[in-house]
Amino acid sequence: MLGGSFWVAILRNGMSITLMLSFFLMLDRPRFSMKKTICCYAVFGLFLLFGFSVWYLLDYESFVKIAPLTSFPVIGIFCSLMSGEIIYISLYKMAATFYLFSVGTFLGVDVARWWFQDNLWVDILVRFLCYSAMLIFTWKRFRKEFLEGVDFLIEEMDPFSTVTLFVSVFFGAIIAYWPNLQGFSIFNMVRAFFVLFMAGVLQYTILHLYIHLGREHYFQTEKELLELNEQLLRSQLDLVRESEKEAARIRHDARHHILLIKEYVEKGDKEHLLSYLEQYGEDVEKRRMVPICANPVVNSILSAYARQAQSKNIHVSMDVGVPQKQSVRDIDWIAILANVFENAIHGCVNSGKPVLEIDIYIAKKGSKIIIQCSNTCAEDVRIHMGMPKSGKRDGQGISSIVKTVARYNGETDFVIEDGRFVTRILLNLQDKA
Repeated sequence: MLGGSFWVAILRNGMSITLMLSFFLMLDRPRFSMKKTICCYAVFGLFLLFGFSVWYLLDYESFVKIAPLTSFPVIGIFCSLMSGEIIYISLYKMAATFYLFSVGTFLGVDVARWWFQDNLWVDILVRFLCYSAMLIFTWKRFRKEFLEGVDFLIEEMDPFSTVTLFVSVFFGAIIAYWPNLQGFSIFNMVRAFFVLFMAGVLQYTILHLYIHLGREHYFQTEKELLELNEQLLRSQLDLVRESEKEAARIRHDARHHILLIKEYVEKGDKEHLLSYLEQYGEDVEKRRMVPICANPVVNSILSAYARQAQSKNIHVSMDVGVPQKQSVRDIDWIAILANVFENAIHGCVNSGKPVLEIDIYIAKKGSKIIIQCSNTCAEDVRIHMGMPKSGKRDGQGISSIVKTVARYNGETDFVIEDGRFVTRILLNLQDKA
């Protein structure tokens, strides 16, 4: 810090606060409307500017020592409260914000010290150019990349990665702002540059690592959905082939029926003719395929997997009431129902029990769809942190179910009740209608 009057402090603090708030807001999806958010940021920025400038005027020494570190939690808490993102993403953005602030501060101070005999206006000019370049680059290039990958970060960010970021940033900040090392020297300048460079490389690497992992998991999920869709199409193709065989059999039997009816007509035996036609009508009614529900996608999925379950001697009971038109995407029905039914079949097969059952209940009530599946399961199945675990295998497709349900602001619940594995799913269609 090169000192200066109260008004110089206001100018310098104003640039720093503008950088930190603007950078965070550019990369944020706010909790409130953009107009309200910008107003709140402006008011908070003015109060912060006044408070730090008064602090500079009243106690210059303490301001130089701890003001930069103090700004981090103060601005971080405000921005996190205004953000609509999870806390991990807000912390990451705040770490990146503080890093850019530190880079601009040290470039301004060291350039002014090294080449311009501590000229504070050079310090201000260098900071202004650095902050402007950072904000322009963020708006033109980095913002789009970050917002496109933020959902992947949300999927992958965890306490470990967040702590890693904070340790790197605070380690760099403590070394850079250490009171006894703020004197100007080649060693201190190189040390600060090296620490900030390593902290920046670490943050950039972690960002791209987690975005890459998120995309990889996303593509893996899409691949699993395509495989499920392929299985469903194959099952549907088998149904078509069986229908063709059944149609050929009916055509073959029809010739015999016609001959017998013709014989009754020629003999004038109306009594036996009517009796035969009645029996034939009952037989046709028994063979009639009754759809499971009005929705064709749900009907196809449940029909295909019901046949697969029955081929494994599993008794399937279904109570399904889904209207023909609703706002759940076809691919999401596949992700949920196909995975739920397939897990239920595997659970029955691996249970080793003599009686195998699957009960499925689906209903639409208001703007919500309720899905419940109960199936026979093995004794070693356990629920750990809300997710099913088994001695033989983890539930296939569980993560796909959870992610798909999350798109509808829904809920999933997996429990063991009376020796049966129960899956409960709630889809909220209010925002999807």
